[in-house]
Amino acid sequence: MAGKKIIYHCYGGAHSSVTAAAIHLGKLKPHIIPSDRELMGLTLFDRQTKDGHGQLHFFGFDRAGNQIYSVGCRNIGSSLEQFLQNVSGLLNVEDELHFVDTLHCVNLKMRIGGYISRRLGIIKYGRPLVLEGTQDAYPKLVELVNKVRKEAGA
Repeated sequence: MAGKKIIYHCYGGAHSSVTAAAIHLGKLKPHIIPSDRELMGLTLFDRQTKDGHGQLHFFGFDRAGNQIYSVGCRNIGSSLEQFLQNVSGLLNVEDELHFVDTLHCVNLKMRIGGYISRRLGIIKYGRPLVLEGTQDAYPKLVELVNKVRKEAGA
């Protein structure tokens, strides 16, 4: 799986996929719940807009040379994943792409906080809730990333 393009995806591309990409690249410590400041220091965390949905965002290379991306897919994550796998098969590059859905790690605080902050634009109330929710979900995200890293040999 070396040299793959690993794409973490979620609904909005502003919280779980961004956090997973940061964990994967070692920007966040896996055994320490990140602070609000650390999370807010991540590229795109709680800053992605609806215009950014569907756009791949490159975060860097992991130790094994895999390229790490995130993307917000709204409600079509699994459909988009299937479509891109089919297209990559047509181009004979299917072994190069690895899609990772982070949505199953998202909790109610993240959903509500993200909606209030990103969709309604009421950052003052939504952001603290999404930060707390992300911190609560952090162990699940670390577990997911560890699985992906193991598969990728990173």
